[in-house]
Amino acid sequence: MNNATNVPNYGNWVSARRLYALAAVAIFFLALAFVFLAALAGAAAFIAVLGYLAFARYKFSLRGGNLQAQVRDLVLWHLDWDGRGQALDIGCGNGLLAIGVAKKFPNARVTGIDYWGGAWGYSQRACERNAEIEGVAERVTFKRASASSMPFDDGSFDAAVSNLVFHEVGDARDKLEVLREALRVVKKGGAFAFQDLFLLKRVYGDVDDLLETVRSWGVTSVEFVDTSKAPFPKALRLPFMLGAIGVVHGRK
Repeated sequence: MNNATNVPNYGNWVSARRLYALAAVAIFFLALAFVFLAALAGAAAFIAVLGYLAFARYKFSLRGGNLQAQVRDLVLWHLDWDGRGQALDIGCGNGLLAIGVAKKFPNARVTGIDYWGGAWGYSQRACERNAEIEGVAERVTFKRASASSMPFDDGSFDAAVSNLVFHEVGDARDKLEVLREALRVVKKGGAFAFQDLFLLKRVYGDVDDLLETVRSWGVTSVEFVDTSKAPFPKALRLPFMLGAIGVVHGRK
């Protein structure tokens, strides 16, 4: 019978650390309200944000419906690949997508990269443990690297994927350059599927212009799918959550 030690830990896109920080600030404003009544407005605001993010964390969790895996599957569905060769997951977190690729394509070898650390508490060790639990450890490897400058030669991989990572890459001001770096390591004719906040114009501009830019890099075929229209809870369809996501996919 499975116990907690046999369940993979893929973390949560809403970190507990963030919730604790918001709760501490809300408590501070509540205490301050005993002296300055106007502080109640600040307390109410932080409590509202805390409640929203706690709801999001619940929905992303296994108990709340495992929405993280559903969002991950949107990438897998749009990866048009025969599963033979080497695949790369860019920004693998705790390995959710990399391991998903390995499980869907039993003939593939998968590499996951991430810079780890930070607010989410992801780690290479967690990735490796999850791969062991899921039975794919022999075909999946993980290494520390930045998505903005990856330690791979041009055309190193037969396929590449990424899920809600590019906009988070802190050492690249222009997120289009992160997308270009992701495509650099894909072989000519190789497949790719990248999901990110591609509908945020302040980050990526107009989608049609984005696709034209990708084609100008010598990519043979590229399409965009508005995955924000998937059946997510209405409360999570805000632009900063799941309301601006889409998949750029095709063949190089």
